[in-house]
Amino acid sequence: MAAPLDLRFVTSADRLEHLPDTPAEVAVVGRSNVGKSSLINALAKRTGLANTSKTPGRTQLLNCYALPDGTTVVDCPGYGYAKVSKVQRASMAAMIERYLLDREELQMVMVLVDGEVGPTSLDLSMLEWLRAEGLPHQVVATKHDKVKAAQRDKRKRQLAEACDLEPGDVVWVSATRNVGVDRLRDLVRVWLAP
Repeated sequence: MAAPLDLRFVTSADRLEHLPDTPAEVAVVGRSNVGKSSLINALAKRTGLANTSKTPGRTQLLNCYALPDGTTVVDCPGYGYAKVSKVQRASMAAMIERYLLDREELQMVMVLVDGEVGPTSLDLSMLEWLRAEGLPHQVVATKHDKVKAAQRDKRKRQLAEACDLEPGDVVWVSATRNVGVDRLRDLVRVWLAP
């Protein structure tokens, strides 16, 4: 069993320049309500490290968490549902885009997709953009526990196909049931290794 990631909250930044220096970083992106905060809590095996909310779109800054070796994980604002003005939404999108393009230490972008509903047009746009920009990314399907056991194989094939991937290329997790969390911790450690 992979040991929990010893993450601690460092800062919430409204721009790239306000993030701390790091030797390596992993970013977490996904639509509002996909379970980004829950997954960060599961990786650290701590409740309340990342604030989870019943209201989608509460994360509006780049939330940075550090490991003891100085490597970092950044939770980006969710795209989609946030009940914010068009101006705010455009400004958050610009902040995320600039961060993803200009953060030199960025090793991997984890794209969280809701395993229960499959990729939305926003998820597919994000994947298309990451591929066009040549940014390394990993699709992580959340809410494994919400997919009925009898439907899982079919759902895994459908979700992978929609993302233009092979089923084995998608990491399936459930933060509540601890499914796939060990595998993801191991991957994060590999991505952050010097």
